[in-house]
Amino acid sequence: MGERRKRGALLSLVLFLGLFLALCEGERTQKNAYATMMYMGTPRDYEFYIAIRVMLRSLAKLKVDADLVVIASMDVPPHWVQALEEEDGAKVMKVENVKNPYVKDPNSGWRFTKTLNKLYAWKLVEYERVVMLDADNLFLQNTDELFQCGQFCAVFINPCIFHTGLFVLQPSLEVFNDMMHELEIGRSNSDGADQGFIGGYFPDLLDRPMFHPPSNATRLDGTYRLPLGYQMDASYYYLQLRWSVPCGPNSVITFPGAPWLKPWYWWSWPVLPLGIQWHEQRLQTLGYDAEMPIVFIQAIFYLGVMAVARLARPNLSKLCYRREEKSVFLLQTGFKLIALWSIVAAYIVPFFLVPHTVHPVIGWGLYLLGAFSLSTIAINAFLLPMVHVLVPWLGFVGALLVMAYPWYNNGVLRALAVFAYAFCSSPFLWVSLGKIVSSLHVSLEREVFLPRFGESASPSGFNKLY
Repeated sequence: MGERRKRGALLSLVLFLGLFLALCEGERTQKNAYATMMYMGTPRDYEFYIAIRVMLRSLAKLKVDADLVVIASMDVPPHWVQALEEEDGAKVMKVENVKNPYVKDPNSGWRFTKTLNKLYAWKLVEYERVVMLDADNLFLQNTDELFQCGQFCAVFINPCIFHTGLFVLQPSLEVFNDMMHELEIGRSNSDGADQGFIGGYFPDLLDRPMFHPPSNATRLDGTYRLPLGYQMDASYYYLQLRWSVPCGPNSVITFPGAPWLKPWYWWSWPVLPLGIQWHEQRLQTLGYDAEMPIVFIQAIFYLGVMAVARLARPNLSKLCYRREEKSVFLLQTGFKLIALWSIVAAYIVPFFLVPHTVHPVIGWGLYLLGAFSLSTIAINAFLLPMVHVLVPWLGFVGALLVMAYPWYNNGVLRALAVFAYAFCSSPFLWVSLGKIVSSLHVSLEREVFLPRFGESASPSGFNKLY
């Protein structure tokens, strides 16, 4: 009887331990984190919000063994924060903007005023290592080996200056407080932003050894340079149209160039070949549900404009060619300028109406539809030859095909092909401009035979007395 009780007690203990371990496994906290930051106050806040969501979802798709953290300023909209937490699985750390003492520095750019919020990464002391990221990183593979790096590690994409678009750090309140003190006393900063400040805080990184992850998964101490494969500047790709980075795994692409050429903009491809890779990741992760209603509304609007312009052609032309004192040279010249500017506007306005972060194929398609639609207004209002007005439209289509051609051997050949196409197309554009001006001139000369808008077409001598 006593032995049976012992066995029952032992079985109960085993079951209890198993349940306890299962609960612990389910509530296991991560030791590491991938972090990025978000702040408000720029014209591109929404675009960066989308970019951050795509990056977070691509990291989750790569099954990284770490938490995803967003350091968000207090003025980030609550529904954005909710989407990051509930839909993207991120932990959001709300912070006050770090006061930037370099805002009046002539070297400081206005769009970098709040990038010092990146320093809050050192306050994430619940983690042993943090990989701090900018939103314009495109991950090609899992990079969890970075968590084996030391107290600070970064990539030199410039021969002498490391890039703060991706770096590894060991969180420390002591380091964070010291950084805040350095800001207060006005430590020198080459660019008035996080890049210059962090570069000055770790001035000897160039002399440190290259990071190679230990095979036994141990964590290193000290500071290290990261191989270039962790921050492959997109400009390296455009010369060879392929990656040939010999040091380190080719894991992460970065786009540090002009902000209007970031990969999430629809016009980034095929102007820049790598833009499509970012949109492929978005298509596989976040999708484009947010932009598609606007796309459909604009497409229907443009189709309606084409139909109305065609049906109203007689009235539009009469309105434009009302017989005033057309013999006055200035009035004729002004009329021609209005017609030419209406054509120019037809090609410019649709560009700014397309949702900025839509897929390039949809974006260019919507732009071409809009340009064609608004061009029909000028064609029907001023009785212009359709083919000549649409020569720029055909030129855009041809340029897109030349840039999107996927079998160039290198970037030099691609650039030469684009240049040759532009050189060969320019005479057609010039001839079309001449034809349009000639058509306007003929219409103005012929207008003297038309009645004033609303008048009857009676002969000139009808009111004479016989």
